[in-house]
Amino acid sequence: MNAESDERRKVAGPADAGAAGDGTQGDVEKVDGAHEEPALGSRAPQFIKASKPLHLSWQVGVFLVGLAVVAGGVIMLPLPGPGWLVIFGGMAIWATEFVWAQLVLRWTKRKVTEAAHKALDPRVRRRNMALTAIGLAIIAVGVAIYVSKFGFEMPWKVGQ
Repeated sequence: MNAESDERRKVAGPADAGAAGDGTQGDVEKVDGAHEEPALGSRAPQFIKASKPLHLSWQVGVFLVGLAVVAGGVIMLPLPGPGWLVIFGGMAIWATEFVWAQLVLRWTKRKVTEAAHKALDPRVRRRNMALTAIGLAIIAVGVAIYVSKFGFEMPWKVGQ
């Protein structure tokens, strides 16, 4: 979806009464009546938006930079490093220009907030603590059985 298309207004809904809805930093929209979020669309400077070829090259540049950051994050997933943090950083770069990335980031932020609220629920915390204690007890029993049978030998040296 092009960042300058009219489809974003259909997805985003109407902006505040005084806002022009052109995706500038000052535009905000109500979400669930609870708080305001920036309007969807390009956040490129006005002089870049004024020229279609310049704006297209701007979008290509933003896409390539975001792609490089996301690719670096994907590489970091199995390697040491903050892979998911870097991937979300790349998505944030894309979200400066593309509506689809803005929607993905909003959805992710909403899900993370819901998970944080759920994790802070006292009943959920008690359940998680109980499950952790049970898991640690099972691991301790397994280690005790191994030590009683083989002593403090490493598993790869038991047969020697």
